[in-house]
Amino acid sequence: MKETRARFIEKIKRTPSISSFRFLPLEKIDFTPGQFLQVIFDEADRKNRNLNKYLSFSCSPQRPYIEVTKRLSESDFSKKLTALNAGDEILLQAPLGNVVFRDEMQSVVFLIGGIGITPVISILEYICDKRLKTNALVLYSNRTEEDIAFRDELNALCGINENIKLIYTVTDCSPKDDVCVFGFIDKGLIEAKAIELISRKVFIYGPPGMVTAMKGLCFDLGCKKEDVQVENFIGY
Repeated sequence: MKETRARFIEKIKRTPSISSFRFLPLEKIDFTPGQFLQVIFDEADRKNRNLNKYLSFSCSPQRPYIEVTKRLSESDFSKKLTALNAGDEILLQAPLGNVVFRDEMQSVVFLIGGIGITPVISILEYICDKRLKTNALVLYSNRTEEDIAFRDELNALCGINENIKLIYTVTDCSPKDDVCVFGFIDKGLIEAKAIELISRKVFIYGPPGMVTAMKGLCFDLGCKKEDVQVENFIGY
């Protein structure tokens, strides 16, 4: 873990409320897919939680840039991000986190809610960049289809690598697209799709309530504790 400065390149809108921010680090940041970093806007007060926040890498470590993605709000931190102009420099602390993907993992499943998709994009891009044979299944839940961040990118990754499969679920309305499933990620969905969780490494990313529910689901279905990795997304 170290601190380095990075130059802002561009902002990319993912959904009406979610945007990605790309930077060119002045020193290379070696991170493992699934890790995160800290954006430091208040360098004088490192404990300022309003202006110094943690965000997952949402790109493969193989890319020349780094990217983070956030659900934007009226917070001071969001305002700082959206006010960045091309060429502006910020301070980053990275890499952080132990919930990571390893090349030797042959079969993985991701149980994800909302903005929890960000580290999964990093992992899937990495799998494609390295041409790994990993079998990866993504169950991705959102309130509506409009809330599905990185949908085009996820579909493109499936086209690149036939070992990557996606199941989208929406919880607040009936989906317009028959690719999406109405409802929550639960035992019924797992059984309906004939998904064997106990044969895979399980990654859970999302808001605390969902993470707790998904952990319980995994253990109810017989997953071993060491095969289930979780990351709570708070304050995104």
